[in-house]
Amino acid sequence: MKTELYKINDTTQSAEIEAVAKILREGGLAAIPTETVYGLAANALDPDAVNSIFKAKGRPNDNPLIVHISEVEEIYPLVTSFPDKAKALVDAFWPGPLTIILPKSDIVPKEVCPRLETVAVRMPSHPVARAIIKAAGVPLAAPSANSSGLPSPTKASHVIDDMNGKIHAIVDGGESSVGVESTVITLATEVPMLLRPGGITPEQIESVIGPIEINPAVLEELPEGEVAASPGMKYKHYSPEAQVYIIKGSFPSFRCFVETVGDEGDYALCFDGEEQSLKINAVSYGGENCPEEQAHNLFALLRELDSKGAKRIFVRRPDPHGVGLAVYNRLIRAAAFRVIEVPPVYGLTGQTGAGKTTVADLLLKRGWQVIDCDLVARQVVEKGSPVLPRLAKEFGEDILLPDGSLDRKALAKKAFATEEGRRALNAITHPAITERVSQQIIDEKDRFPVFVIDAALLSKSEMYHYCSKVIVVTADRDVRIRRIMSRDSITEEQAIERINAQPDEQYYKSIADVVIENNGGEIDLSDIF
Repeated sequence: MKTELYKINDTTQSAEIEAVAKILREGGLAAIPTETVYGLAANALDPDAVNSIFKAKGRPNDNPLIVHISEVEEIYPLVTSFPDKAKALVDAFWPGPLTIILPKSDIVPKEVCPRLETVAVRMPSHPVARAIIKAAGVPLAAPSANSSGLPSPTKASHVIDDMNGKIHAIVDGGESSVGVESTVITLATEVPMLLRPGGITPEQIESVIGPIEINPAVLEELPEGEVAASPGMKYKHYSPEAQVYIIKGSFPSFRCFVETVGDEGDYALCFDGEEQSLKINAVSYGGENCPEEQAHNLFALLRELDSKGAKRIFVRRPDPHGVGLAVYNRLIRAAAFRVIEVPPVYGLTGQTGAGKTTVADLLLKRGWQVIDCDLVARQVVEKGSPVLPRLAKEFGEDILLPDGSLDRKALAKKAFATEEGRRALNAITHPAITERVSQQIIDEKDRFPVFVIDAALLSKSEMYHYCSKVIVVTADRDVRIRRIMSRDSITEEQAIERINAQPDEQYYKSIADVVIENNGGEIDLSDIF
């Protein structure tokens, strides 16, 4: 089949509009622009034409379609009742991205709404779409103009990729402004129920008609055997070829996850500005507090990442409120409900002798996981570690004992003799420590509500960027001196030397979100919890 391409920018192009309308009147298929996504249109009153939609898309024919009209009056022949709440919604939101479900009349064929006694109707706000519907003289059934299951098309080029040679015409009317399918609400239930979120939010609807319910299938899988009352409820939808995973958590937790598990061919889909600080391929899909941007960009970016050969896409979870509910609804179906929650990661640090071990013990008693980086540092240089050959190459083979294990005193003597040696040691060991700590967080993410990274030099390490909160423990200088002398059995002069080797208290406080004073009395942890 040859697919004709029509570029129609406004409603004055009457010849092109009539050419597309003629195709539709005669039972053909045409992809048309709407403000939500591009729709694959056919005469809604012609069962054969409707069936051809399912064939072209490869879409299961038990998935209902939405009927599109150009004027409010066109809804009356399609439904058996038009209650006051429907009129109020129409007055408030039509033309626009809102679909209303009402009891259907006999002229609506069963192919449009299989196994249902209702019909979904909307009036798009895109002027070219309405001009084509009006010129066709029939209501148009129009799901998204993509191959079934793939991300919905928001540009004519997306439709060409999926539908060229399968349908009679494609209308290029520019980029869709909303970017996700319409909100669907049914008025055929005792209490109006939202079946699919979109550009019109639940709050906006309730401001017009009062309380509504939200169908559980908006955020969950439709129960086995239940009839889908709306498009977008039953099947895995909107999914690129790449596997999609939604990551729930703060940006530092997201960063910890993607930089730990990410590999070549993986991409992060994050919020504006975050992509610049990630160590894997990353693209922004909008501002964190701009769900309209996220909705507008989402499908196009999923397609773009497929074109780049993405294997996996890790997506920062949007806030599921307002238009963000629509974004999240599309994402959980694109991800086949793969949602991974990464708990908060906090940093714990402070000067020597301040008593952060005491604070760490209190956090452990609360059920949090505290990762001692001093212990991890010893683990990464154990016998057989891949770090040892690198250390030997840098500092000499004599830092290794005859059995291949590390001679810690020999290493310390060489590494700490100069600042260059200290930097070389850190350059070799810190990445290994970070890798082990972050992998432990990912491996144990389902076991603990919060992870705490206990590290004296936290701010100098990559792990600092995985922490959404930094806890600094301080104590008076004389208290610290006494603790160090007792702990390490050294003189006061030696204790002071160790204190002076670290940054001062003001430095630690400058990186702190929470400061805990630990001079030996009761410790107040209320700012942490």
